[in-house]
Amino acid sequence: MEFLSLETIQELASQYGYLAVFVGILLENLGLPLPGETITIVGGFLAGSGELNYWLVLACAAMGAFIGGICGYFIGKYGGWKLILAFSKVFRIQEVQLEEIKTKFSENAVKAVFFGRFIALLRIFASPMAGVVEMPIGQFLAVNLAGATAWATVMTTLAFFVGRVVSLEQLLTWVSKFAIGALVIAIAWIVVPIWLESRAASKAGEGE
Repeated sequence: MEFLSLETIQELASQYGYLAVFVGILLENLGLPLPGETITIVGGFLAGSGELNYWLVLACAAMGAFIGGICGYFIGKYGGWKLILAFSKVFRIQEVQLEEIKTKFSENAVKAVFFGRFIALLRIFASPMAGVVEMPIGQFLAVNLAGATAWATVMTTLAFFVGRVVSLEQLLTWVSKFAIGALVIAIAWIVVPIWLESRAASKAGEGE
């Protein structure tokens, strides 16, 4: 949950401008509960009103997301799996289920890293998971850069133009609903096949 009010975010964006956009999305990609996406949209909104420069907001958002993604990758590579296993015990998630999710991610790592930018929570966890499954660093850097650039372009441009005809609050509501909806679809896409396979295996075991 975001602990900064929209008014506070607007104040930070107005006061620190491009630095707020860069640092906000960078720290969000490191897993901190900072509203990086909201800060980026506010930055684009301010660019649309002439307070900030569109291209600089876009560049700061893209670089923050790109560098944050790289940091997340190495966090995942050098300790992410141990942390996941530790948390799984707290929530009583079996390791075999995590292995299945890990395999599923590995098979779709490129799509997850690129499109994960547009999905709530996955934007934070996609890069660390890429490190966990040891996605080739060269491939990761290319996809991470492409995803960060595409995401920053869409968010900044959307806020720059749409923000001129709708309120900032309404724009953020639309973006939030889309991100959450995408998250639900992504979870279903990963979890449902695993659940069906587990159920089929269980029935097969009972039939023997």
